[in-house]
Amino acid sequence: MTREQGTKYVAQNKKARHDYIIEATYEAGLVLTGTEVKALRAGRASLVDGFAQVTNGEVWLHNVHIPEYSQGTWTNHAPRRVRKLLLRKDEISKLIGKTKEGGLTLVPLSLYFKNGYAKVEIALARGKKSYDKRQTLAERDSKRDIAREMGRRVKGHRT
Repeated sequence: MTREQGTKYVAQNKKARHDYIIEATYEAGLVLTGTEVKALRAGRASLVDGFAQVTNGEVWLHNVHIPEYSQGTWTNHAPRRVRKLLLRKDEISKLIGKTKEGGLTLVPLSLYFKNGYAKVEIALARGKKSYDKRQTLAERDSKRDIAREMGRRVKGHRT
């Protein structure tokens, strides 16, 4: 049997990109049980309330919901259990130093399979204030309006 190639996304946390200013991203492996892998391959997971935390020199993923595998038996997993992330020691030491700073947190951005292995993209992020969110929305709307108007002019329509 050939190994799976490429990247297959299972879940993305779009709200995190809206609520946080992303400063750096890291790709980490996940320590999972068999039924968790099967549930992820079925394409079911939620990163909405998830966060990562450094404890005793290890990084742990909290509040990520991977539902129980529908065909699992008594060996099924708990949907919101704490999962260990696999990172290199130098990356963990950087994360420890950065999270000790005020206002920085670790947020999962996406959960995917890369070449057959389950991976999570975590971000070192700083929370946005409400006026930052409004400003981001206004900038995106203005860019969309400009692009729409440029498209009309290229096609020869006048408004």
